[in-house]
Order: sequence, then C-alpha cells, then structure tokens
Amino acid sequence: MALKMVKGSIDRMFDKNLQDLVRGIRNHKEDEAKYISQCIDEIKQELKQDNIAVKANAVCKLTYLQMLGYDISWAAFNIIEVMSASKFTFKRIGYLAASQCFHEGTDVIMLTTNQIRKDLSSPNQYDTGVALTGLSCFVTPDLARDLANDIMTLMSHTKPYIRKKAVLIMYKVFLKYPESLRPAFPRLKEKLEDPDPGVQSAAVNVICELARRNPKNYLSLAPLFFKLMTSSTNNWVLIKIIKLFGALTPLEPRLGKKLIEPLTNLIHSTSAMSLLYECVNTVIAVLISLSSGMPNHSASIQLCVQKLRILIEDSDQNLKYLGLLAMSKILKTHPKSVQSHKDLILQCLDDKDESIRLRALDLLYGMVSKKNLMEIVKKLMIHVDKAEGTTYRDELLTKIIDICSQSNYQYITNFEWYISILVELTRLEGTRHGHLIAAQMLDVAIRVKAIRKFAVSQMAMLLDNAHLIASNTQRNGICEVLYAAAWICGEFSEHLEEANQTLEAMLRPKVTTLPGHIQAVYVQNMVKLYASILQQKEQSGEKEAAQEITQLMIERLPQFVQSADLEVQERASCILQLIKYIQKLQIKEVPVAEEVIALFAGELNPVAPKAQKKVPVPEGLDLDAWINEPPSDSESEDEKPKTIFHDEEQRHSRHRQPEIDEEELARRREARKQEQANNPFYIKSSPSPQKRYQDTPGVEHIPVVQIDLSVPLKVPGMPMSDQYVKLEEERRHKQKLEKDKKKKKQKKEKRGKHHRHNSLHTESEEDIAPAHHVDIITEEMPENALPSDEDDKDPNDPYKALDIDLDKPLADSEKLPVQRHRNVETLKSPDSEAPLGEKKSKKPKKKEKKHKEKERDKGKKKEKEKKVVEEEEEKKGDDLDFWLSTAPPPASSTQPQSEPEVGAAVVAEPPKVKKEEREERDEEEEDEGKKSSKHKKKKHKKEKEEKSKDKKKSKKKSHHSEEETTESVQNGTLDDEPLPPMSSYRLLAENPYIKMTYDIQGNLQNDSQVTVSVIFENKSTSFLKSMELNVLDSLNTKMLRPEGSSVHDGTPVPFQLPPGISNEAQFVFTLQSIVMAQKLKGTLSFIVKNDEGSTHEKLDFKLHFSCASYLITTPCYSDAFAKLLESGDLHMSSIKVDGISISFQHLLAKICFHHHFSVVERVDSCASMYSRSIQGHHVCLLVKKGENSVSIDGKCNDSTLLSNLLDEMKETLSKC
Repeated sequence: MALKMVKGSIDRMFDKNLQDLVRGIRNHKEDEAKYISQCIDEIKQELKQDNIAVKANAVCKLTYLQMLGYDISWAAFNIIEVMSASKFTFKRIGYLAASQCFHEGTDVIMLTTNQIRKDLSSPNQYDTGVALTGLSCFVTPDLARDLANDIMTLMSHTKPYIRKKAVLIMYKVFLKYPESLRPAFPRLKEKLEDPDPGVQSAAVNVICELARRNPKNYLSLAPLFFKLMTSSTNNWVLIKIIKLFGALTPLEPRLGKKLIEPLTNLIHSTSAMSLLYECVNTVIAVLISLSSGMPNHSASIQLCVQKLRILIEDSDQNLKYLGLLAMSKILKTHPKSVQSHKDLILQCLDDKDESIRLRALDLLYGMVSKKNLMEIVKKLMIHVDKAEGTTYRDELLTKIIDICSQSNYQYITNFEWYISILVELTRLEGTRHGHLIAAQMLDVAIRVKAIRKFAVSQMAMLLDNAHLIASNTQRNGICEVLYAAAWICGEFSEHLEEANQTLEAMLRPKVTTLPGHIQAVYVQNMVKLYASILQQKEQSGEKEAAQEITQLMIERLPQFVQSADLEVQERASCILQLIKYIQKLQIKEVPVAEEVIALFAGELNPVAPKAQKKVPVPEGLDLDAWINEPPSDSESEDEKPKTIFHDEEQRHSRHRQPEIDEEELARRREARKQEQANNPFYIKSSPSPQKRYQDTPGVEHIPVVQIDLSVPLKVPGMPMSDQYVKLEEERRHKQKLEKDKKKKKQKKEKRGKHHRHNSLHTESEEDIAPAHHVDIITEEMPENALPSDEDDKDPNDPYKALDIDLDKPLADSEKLPVQRHRNVETLKSPDSEAPLGEKKSKKPKKKEKKHKEKERDKGKKKEKEKKVVEEEEEKKGDDLDFWLSTAPPPASSTQPQSEPEVGAAVVAEPPKVKKEEREERDEEEEDEGKKSSKHKKKKHKKEKEEKSKDKKKSKKKSHHSEEETTESVQNGTLDDEPLPPMSSYRLLAENPYIKMTYDIQGNLQNDSQVTVSVIFENKSTSFLKSMELNVLDSLNTKMLRPEGSSVHDGTPVPFQLPPGISNEAQFVFTLQSIVMAQKLKGTLSFIVKNDEGSTHEKLDFKLHFSCASYLITTPCYSDAFAKLLESGDLHMSSIKVDGISISFQHLLAKICFHHHFSVVERVDSCASMYSRSIQGHHVCLLVKKGENSVSIDGKCNDSTLLSNLLDEMKETLSKC
C-alpha cells in the first residue's frame, strides 16, 4: 500500500497542474486549439486513473477550459467522483466544476442527490458550506424536492455560517419547488430574529425577494419588519426592508401612516445616499397610497423634493440620474411640488450625459400645464436645433409630440400653434419619426373640426414644397409627413383655396420618387381633389376648365401606372379608366360631378387603438376551428404541385454564371479602368455626382452641397410658432384684465375672508380659456365591445407558482418529504424561536401512533378545516389591524421599542376592519351583528381547539436499532373527541346597565406592554354614552393614556352603546416586572340616557393581571426543547393535583388554552409543553397523568414566575 502511494506521488510530479496549463496556452498562441486538444487528451487519461488527487487536478484544468468556452459535459461523471472525495480541497474543486457546467439537462445530476445529502449532514461546516454553494448553481426541481427538508433543518444549525447559506439557498429551492414554501416559511420567519446579523440579513433578502413579485402574501409580516426597520443599523438591510414596505403600502394604506415618521427621521439623519434614495422612494409610494387620506403630508413631500434637488445638483452623474428618476415618481401625484424646480430640470437638458437629458425630458412631460406648455415646447424646439446626434434629436421630437398630445390634447389652448409646431418639425432631416408627425397631423385634423381650414392650408403648402422635404428619401423619414398632407388635402378639399395648384403639385413627376405607400395615398386623394374641383367648375358653368383638369389627370396618371409598387399600379389603373370614362361623358356634356363626389361622401371618424381587439365574437363562430379541412397526411410527399413559374425559373437558371474569385474580379476591374482611360469618346465622371455650381442672375456662385443635418430646412411660407406664443400672451393678458374688472365689482359687494382670498388668487389652469371653441371627436369603439382586455401574463414566469397564501394552516399533503434512513442531529436554538403570534409549527413531527378509534366523519372534517382556515385568516387580519390601529409609533427610528413611555397618547380604538363591516350591515341586522361581536374571540378560541384536533403531523425518526413511536400533538388535542366550550374572556364587572368582560394578551411588538381587550355589553333599554375607563396605576403597572392626560384622568371609550349592543375596546398597559400576578382597581363612568333624561353612573372593578397573561403561545421543536432542559440555566418546581377526572387530551387543551402553552411532544399519558413570556422567559413543563391525579414538573428562568404560574395552573385544574 505504501509503495502504491509513493508511486502515485511520483506520477503526479509529471502531471501538468493548472498553472502549467495556463502557461502552455499563453506560449502556444499560434496553435492554441491544437495545444488545448492535446491537453484534453491528457486530461482524459488522467481521469481514468484511480488516484483521486490526479482526478481532482484534471477536473480543475477542465474547469478552466470550460471558462474558455470548451464543452466539458463529457466529464460530468468524473466531476461527481471528485465531489464525493473525502478531502475538502478536492471536494471544493468538484463542486466548482459542477456549479459551472451542470444544468437541468445534465443526465447524471440525479446521482448527486445522496452525495449532497451526505455533505449537508457532515460535521465539517466547510463541507456543508461548499455543498450548499454548489447546489445553489445547479439545483433542479427533483433536487429541490428531495433536499428541501435537509436544507430546512440546516436553517437551525448551530453555526451562523451554515444558517446563512441555508437561508439563501432556500430562495432557489422555492423557485424550483414552490410546494416547499409554506412548510419552510415559519422557519424562515424565525431567522428574521436570528442573533447573527448575517443570518438576519440573509432572511430579509430572501423574504424581500419573494415579496417583490407577490407582496400581498407577506402583509402579515409588516409588524416584524417594522420592528427590524426601527432597530437595525445595517443600511443594506434597511434598504431591503424599506423597498418591501414600498410594495406593501399600496395593499394596506393604513401602513403608510405608520411608516411616515420613521422614514422621515431616516431621511433627516442618514448620510448614505443609497438609503436616502430608497427612503424617498418609499415615502412617495406611501403618499401615493394614502392619497387624500392624510392631508398633512405636504411637509414630507417638500422634504423629499429638497433632498432630491441635492441629488440632482450633485456632480456625480449616477446620483443626478437617480434624483431625476425619483422626482418623476413624485410628479405623478404632486406635480406642483416639482414644477417649482422647473429651472433645475431645464438645466439638465444641457447635460453632456444623454441619459440625464432623457430623464429630464421625461420630467418635463409631467410638468406641463396650460400656462407653461408653449414656453416649454419653445425651449425644446431650441434644443432640437442644437441637438447633436439623431438619437437624442429623435427623442426630443417624440417628447414634444407626447407633451402636446397627452391627455387628449388637454393642455393645448391654440391648435393653430400646435399645427405650426408640427410643420416646423418637418424641417428636420434624417429623423426616423416622420410617421409620428404625420400621425399627429392626421389626428388633429380629423378630431378638431375648428382647425381643419388652417390645417388644410398648411398641408397644401407642404405639398407645394414637397421637393424640399423629399430630397433624399433613402435616409430621410420626414417624407412621411407628405402622406398626412396628401390625405388631409384630399379628405377636406372643400377648405382648399387653390385646389388646382394643389392638384398640380400632387401630379408632379418628382412624386414618383416617394415611397410606394405615400404614392398610393397621393393617387387616392388626387381623385377626391379632382372630384371637388369638378363640382366647383360644373356649378360655375366652366365646362372647358373642367375638361382641362380631366385632361391633366389623364396625362399625368400614367406615370403612376408604371410604378413598381403594386398598390400604386392598381389604384392608378382603376382611377385612369374612371377618368377616361368621365372625359367621354364630358364630351357629351353630361354632368358627372355629383356622381363622382358621391364616391367619397360621408365623414371618417377616428377608431380607438384597441377597437379591433374589443370586437365581440359572434355566437356560433369558433375562431379555432378549421375553415377548410386540413390536408391529410396520406398524400404523397413526392407529388409536387406544378410550378406556375417554371419557365421563368429556367430562364433565370440559364443566366446564372459560375462564381468568380476576388483576384479575377480585381483583374477585370483594372482592365476596364485602363480601357476607359484610353478611350477618347468615354465621358469621365466629375468629382461630385451633383452639379457643383449654379448660375443665378445677380447672385454669386453658391456651392450646392449635401445638407447638414444640424441646419434645419426653411420651407417658404410656413408660419413660425413664435408668433403664436406672442399672440397667446396678449390674449391671456386681455382675459386677465377682463377678470380683474369683474373682481373689482365683486370686491365692492364682498369683504373679509373673500377679499383676502381674492388678493392671493393666482391664475389657475381652469382660468385659461382656449383661443377658439374646440370640439374633440372621441375615438369610436365597436358595438357590444368587451369592457376590457388585459395583456396576457408570461406563462413561464417562475414567480407565478410562488403566489401562495402563507397564512393558511398547513395541510397534511403539504409536508416536505423526509428520508427515513437519515438521523437529523442538528439542533434548533431556543433563542431563535418562532415570531410572536405564530400559532403553529409547520415542521414535520414524529411518527404518530395508529389509533383503533380512527373512524371519522369526512364531511365534518372538511367543514371544520374550512372554518379553521377562515378563523386563522381572521386572526391574522386582527393582529395586523391591531398593530396598525393601536400600537404607538416609535419616537425615532434609532430608538428600540423596548422602552415604553409612560403616559404616551394611545386612545384605544376597535379595529377599522370591524367598523367597516358594521357600517356595511343593514340596520335591521345591526343589533344581532353587534351582539355576536362579543363572542368573536370565544368562538375563535373554541374553533382553534377543533383545528388543532383535526391537524396531525408526522415525522420519521430512527434511533440506532429501535424505533420509538410517539404522538405529535398540537395544543393538546389529538383525536375527534369533542372539547368543552372554553372562553378566554372573564367577567370584569356588571350592574343593571352594563356588563364588562376582559382578556389580556401580550403585546407582540413590545416586551413591556400588554393589551387588555374589554367587551362592553349594554344590558339596559337606555342609551349609554360618554364612557370613560380609569385605572389606578401601581409602581409596576401603568395604563397608557392620551397625550396631555394626567395619571388621574381616564381613557375615553371610543364608541357609544345603543340598547342591547356590545362592542370591544382595547387598552394598553406598560409594566416593568411580570413575575407576579397583580390586581388594579378601576372605575368605568358613563351617562345613561333615556326618555326620562340623563344620569351619571359608575361601575367599580378590579383588573386581574395573571402571570399566564404574560405568556405567548410559542411552538418549540423537541430537539431544541431537550437542549434547553440540558442547559442548566433553569429553576425547577412541581405541583400535584388530585381528583382529576377529565381525559388527558382535555387536560392538555385547558393548559394550552388558559395558560398559553404549546405541546412539544406527547407519549401516552405524558406530555412536554413549552411557552415563552413577553420578556423572553422560557417555561418548560412535563405533565404526567395518573389515575385520578396530575403531576406537573416545571422549569423556568425565574423561580418566582414559575411558582406563580404553577399556582395558577393548580387553581385551573382543581375546577376540572
């Protein structure tokens, strides 16, 4: 063996390593491919050896070759061999190679499952780490399904290094195997409170990435993320959380009110530009969602705009870009705040960075109003003339059109000005947006009737100067405007003053050089124009002029008949024959104008862009059915149809010449040039294809060169938009003077407030009247059009499968698969328990015993499960509502919430959702509905017991040679035996007028607060109002009162009680120590109003804070429970209660319900239970039931708390 090892070491001395390979490739640049081919042959030989070190070296070289683009998929099996090496340095090479070349289509990837599982359970954290890292690169749906449970177990690993990697890879697992999201989510939620900041950051990243696509499913996490946001100092974690809140706020507008203050504090305090930008972004999203719900948000908007101005003024182009980007979001909802910074935005148009200029253009689009439209467009037109590069100039042109046409031409007060702007834009050469200008000309002319006469005159001028516009059609898209000009002049020819001149312009020979689709429109509209002229001539009795115009058409149309474009040919041919027929009738002196004009009678209205899509499908029409039967497959493929153009193909094939090489072509070219040079009759070409000089009388020789794109064309006779700007200013000034006169008359009649209001009045948008009445024709839609059609979403979107409701209880079918042969030894830290309020563990538990009494009514089970789902969703909603409505906002973003302020203003209100529900009910059902609200929580608690009874969880766990069978119990219930009704609400006090019941719950967000829910029930026939609840504070416990109240003042109850109605209010108490039970004296004062009058009444009570009310039901896994007991940090105590006759199941249910414990594990008549206090005390119980007695052994961090809890438990059990 030793000799073999020595021999292997000597062999490896002569093997090339990675450095040798790289050095060799650099030395063989001329024949690199040949050298690499030799190296691959050597690597194949190395892979055949048994020595794992040689194989690892070969795989390492293959990894480098794969980076150079060489396929190494043939070595996939060898890579798996290296992955299975026991030495970490070799294993790392294997996983690196696998992460680079493995994919879903790799055949051998299924062989890696057991190897990866083995590495995941390795005691060496680096083996586990490299396996997780590699798996993240090539995880497939099968691997994700098989390994999801193993990775989820690693999320509770003792090493933060492993926990962090496991949390991150779960995101890839969720994408490939969406079914794992719900079982793994509770564990992922725990990691948000992990003591290690790296693990916490990883959990935030994963959840935020999941929530980015489906935010509604993560709304219940808002309180937890809010706590993180107000306590974390990690900027990157804050950025992620703030982005998440930005996505959640539109779904829950009340969340915005809670976020404004901490976000504003962050904006004020942070120096990190990235965090500042995200805070501003989220504040914008919050204010958008609040809309009118929060009137006093102008200060927040101004703060955001000021901070963004700092970003825009910064020299860093990236910050400037982000500032403009965020400013555009504010612009959508608060345009006036941004419009005050118009000067800054216009400065950005001069920036050297094109992306900055484009962003500034986007902002200008939203800053436009009726007052400043002409000014902004004028500045943009100046930039168009100065613009360098066609891309930016095209963008400017597009933006000018978008700005003017937005919101159905809302901001245009003078359409003559807009037509003149469009005409000015036709001077641009080289633009590819001629069709946009053309579309606007057509749209305005069709939809704005009042402007047609002016538009026709301008279009006629364009047609007269078409030779300037269409000078270079190959690279000039501006000739598209001639399409619009010809159509407008033809369609609205009645407005033409010089129709003959326009017709002659359209019949010029130069028109045949235009693109085919423009020629086709020319030909079609020539006839409309011809018909109009014919009618005029016949009506005036000018028969000779009519015949002359007909003759002109017959003479000029043949040039279009000879067009290469089929559409032009067809139209010209038809029209030519029609006009020849008209000529024959004219010779016979038959009037034809009326018949010809009838061809184009009627008005064309614009059609909506989506009109075609909205046409309903007629009944009985199947669009997917074949119109004709498809050809059968039995037809012989050898039978080919006779070729119609057979002779033509033969003709072409005859002229086909053999290919000539480059040398032959060059030789022939030289010979031809030599022949031309020696030929005295050959006219040689001039240096320029164009005529260089042109003689003009009285003018010097002007060189005619190719037009520079930066110099705009001047079309003679065209109006300049500047004159309209001046006219508009004069018109508005006159309007203002007239209004001032009216105001002076009003001032004589009205004084005071109205007088001051008028003095501050400025010209608003509505004050600016249009230059002339504008009737904009709306776009037509088909009859019975469908209401809407949404764009189809991408069916291959991997995030679509992750749109999962995470608040529903976990069903048995949703558990992750567990390998039976594995023994999970990783422990879960008790310090990182599930978040407060999590009512159920979703981890598969130990294998359940098979009961003989397992006969169930399946129908009842389904009904109960449905009720459970509804109650769980209601509970989640109530928790979130309570947090959004009553939890006090933090004083600042940097202070943790653990230090309550005594006397802070918190007026308890019922959740808003309940209020809305009550408002929506009918008045007849109001009494009954409100009575039932008293029992809402009773019902919830009862059905929660039924839920836990129906849900079973199983986990296979082997212990060396013997398998122990255990029962997994949730909240103490297992089978279908009915539970007695239980309520957590206890009587507080009552008299003939009112009855009060209460329940105390730990505050989920603050370890020094509890919430007391009090149900007030009006027992009388009188109306109860002005209710005020006051409690005498102790040194330890104090009630939070409204701001400005003293300790002697009471807290008003935020509702009144009609006869027979009950309602619930919540009051928050702060406390210091929770180890002892306490009683506080209090008084409820109220006014009783009836027909006889009103009387003041009082009701005294004692509010009992038991130690159990400070506990939170918290799930705990058996391995973590065992670790907690072994820690030695807990104090022990025990009790024994005799005379217990109820079943063990009911006993556990009572302890779980009344004392907020959860069952960790149950074996026969023994059960281990766990709970945690709001201040983090761990409480562990071992409950054993004898024949007629129960013994309870308890352990807790605090002996006093444990003793009091056991006493309370003894009192509860003694009543059984």
